[in-house]
Amino acid sequence: MKAAIVMGSKSDYPVVERAEAVFREFGVDCETRIISAHRTPRIAEEFASKAEENGIEVIIAAAGKAAHLGGVLAAYTAMPVIGLPIKSSTLDGLDSLLSIVQMPKGVPVATVAIDGAENAALLAVQILSVKYTELREKMKSYKIKMEEEIAKQDRELHL
Repeated sequence: MKAAIVMGSKSDYPVVERAEAVFREFGVDCETRIISAHRTPRIAEEFASKAEENGIEVIIAAAGKAAHLGGVLAAYTAMPVIGLPIKSSTLDGLDSLLSIVQMPKGVPVATVAIDGAENAALLAVQILSVKYTELREKMKSYKIKMEEEIAKQDRELHL
């Protein structure tokens, strides 16, 4: 099982590395790349066109500002693409969110919250769990652990 995280620039990495951590926790191989939809469009096309051939089963596209990376990648692959809007200095990431979520019919890109790297990786894990049942079991355990942690915090609050 293999995922890819593609970011538009190196400045996106502090957010992206949180998705990498989730993939490590779940045992998902991850390839991380810097590819710009606007500055390296031919590389973006080649990467997406060869994603399946290279064993990639889901792609997270992290981008700020115009954030067309997810749409460009989705145009060239049948693999699921998850858009991760990055908070930019301009409009606090709203520009990124809207650029990703407003895809035209026929080119779907799932979208998570601004800087929502953990949820992007968790959604990728859930997509992969359709094929890899061991991931589904790990996801069930993850959710139980999360519930237990919140219940513990609630108990501590009321002591």
